[in-house]
Amino acid sequence: MAEAKQNLFDYTEDSIKSLDWREHIRLRPGMYIGKLGDGSSADDGIYVLLKEVLDNCIDEHMMGYGRQIDITVEGKTVTVRDYGRGIPLGKVVDVVSKINTGAKYDSKAFQKSVGLNGVGTKAVNALSNYFKVTAFREGKQKAAEFERGVLTKEYKEAKSDEGNGTLVTFIPDDSVFRNFQFRTDYIEDLLWNYCYLNAGLVITLNGKKYVSKNGLLDLLQRKTNEDELRYNIIHLKGEDIEIAITHNSDYGEEIFSFVNGQYTTQGGTHQQAFREAFVKVVRDFYKKDYDFTDIRQSIVAAVAVRVVEPVFESQTKTKLGSQYVEEGGVSMKNFVYDFLAKELDNFLHKNPATAEALKKRIEQSERERKELAGIKKLANERAKKANLHNRKLRDCRIHLNDDPPNKGKEEFHSKQLESSIFITEGDSASGSITKARNVETQAVFSLRGKPLNCFGLTKKVVYENEEFNLLQHALNIEEGIEGLRYNNVIIATDADVDGMHIRLLLLTFFLQFFPDLVKNGHVFILETPLFRVRNRQETIYCYDEAEKQAAAKKLGAKPEITRFKGLGEISPEEFVKFISSDMRTQPVKVMPETHLHQLLEYYMGKNTQERQEFIIDNLRVEIDLAEERVL
Repeated sequence: MAEAKQNLFDYTEDSIKSLDWREHIRLRPGMYIGKLGDGSSADDGIYVLLKEVLDNCIDEHMMGYGRQIDITVEGKTVTVRDYGRGIPLGKVVDVVSKINTGAKYDSKAFQKSVGLNGVGTKAVNALSNYFKVTAFREGKQKAAEFERGVLTKEYKEAKSDEGNGTLVTFIPDDSVFRNFQFRTDYIEDLLWNYCYLNAGLVITLNGKKYVSKNGLLDLLQRKTNEDELRYNIIHLKGEDIEIAITHNSDYGEEIFSFVNGQYTTQGGTHQQAFREAFVKVVRDFYKKDYDFTDIRQSIVAAVAVRVVEPVFESQTKTKLGSQYVEEGGVSMKNFVYDFLAKELDNFLHKNPATAEALKKRIEQSERERKELAGIKKLANERAKKANLHNRKLRDCRIHLNDDPPNKGKEEFHSKQLESSIFITEGDSASGSITKARNVETQAVFSLRGKPLNCFGLTKKVVYENEEFNLLQHALNIEEGIEGLRYNNVIIATDADVDGMHIRLLLLTFFLQFFPDLVKNGHVFILETPLFRVRNRQETIYCYDEAEKQAAAKKLGAKPEITRFKGLGEISPEEFVKFISSDMRTQPVKVMPETHLHQLLEYYMGKNTQERQEFIIDNLRVEIDLAEERVL
């Protein structure tokens, strides 16, 4: 009771703090840009900073001003130039440094804008070591420079020969984004999406041009391999809505959804409306009550809508929450259904060959599902008996698919983006990670031995093989990745030949049966140090031979050098360094032009002379490391 009274007296007026906009953004950056990261993941904060600047450029283009955006990325410095109207010169400082300041509160000017809360460029400003904005309007220019959101130099208005528009340069704050670097492939994906949604817009990145003439049709052509498609892409366009649809031979669903030019990676009401509407229209067309899983199995689609004042479930705008296309107007569900009921039905009637191919794909999925029904039931019972959440899975508290609380949604969402599961092998490795992990956002799944090489097998093996069955249940992806429990699926194996083999077998499993898990950027490889170099004053962890040599030179004399033979040799106290803010991961990416079956056949099929030559020519380093371990 005495302690409670003391705490009561400690809670005074002085305990209540009021932060200005800059302090709040820097104290809680995850609320504004999601997870921080080092640039190894497509949803890391440094790409959100770039996106926030680009969103303003895109909004200008959508209003009919400016047909080109030029971007330069040199090291850690980003420059973006648009050719819109330019910020009104008298408001250049306010627009990037005063919260809730901007033109997008005038719904007439920006009715279908991406960002409506006046936060975007303020967050970029506050989270940058250096930030400069220059506006060009009618032969004049005005500029201002900032450091971590603090104005350091304001230029006077001056004459200019530049065309109208805005120029922004920023360098992300390396005290917030540690050891970061921009990946060109992630930036390219971002730019392509802008181009697909704004046909005719030209974007350049370091001089390379990106432009789309056919919108979402181009998107699906880039994301699919023509040889794997069951029928030609269906492309439908209407007022404020565009949809592209096809089916391939892969398992799962792959749906790209967009709102007002924003890629909603976590879907939302528009994506769910499409999934339901597509099923209903197909059932009506064929006059048969197909199971929804058979209709959507292997679907690859893109849906883009434009909504008045969209409501997102977080500041990062990755999931749409709007129930209506506009206030007092038609619901999102009816809007998407009415469009498909007319346009898709007309298309299928006019293209009987496509309609027949779609029907055959659905009926093939139906046959496969019925063949699996009995096996799935037994497998689910085995998973329950295995007591998954105690024996195999050390779970975390926050998951990607959890419903957000009524309060603190932004902060909760940023933690959802951090939710991760480490897939590891062996008790010692899983034990170290389990003791070192953040129990709020990091889970651990322990494999027993090497997984089965599942290349060429049917999905039946996922249910018959206990390890695969338990893994899919842990991830909650049996019915597709909509229910995925973790944003980051991290393969954590030893840096030796056996560890690389396990890694390959797991990747084969994901690519064979859950390719959309990889294609949507959820799978990563954990990098852990190979060496520890230390003397009495300092310890340096090294990830390759070059880093080891540099560390030994830096510490001088004869430092102690330890070669980690496996994850189990790294103590939990050390491991916490490698799976927290300084964690290094390599994303597993599938390039759009990659033919998955051919890729898996080459690496995981029967031995061929070609593959043997590849291994001999390219994996000598791994052989050397294995020999070093033995010696």
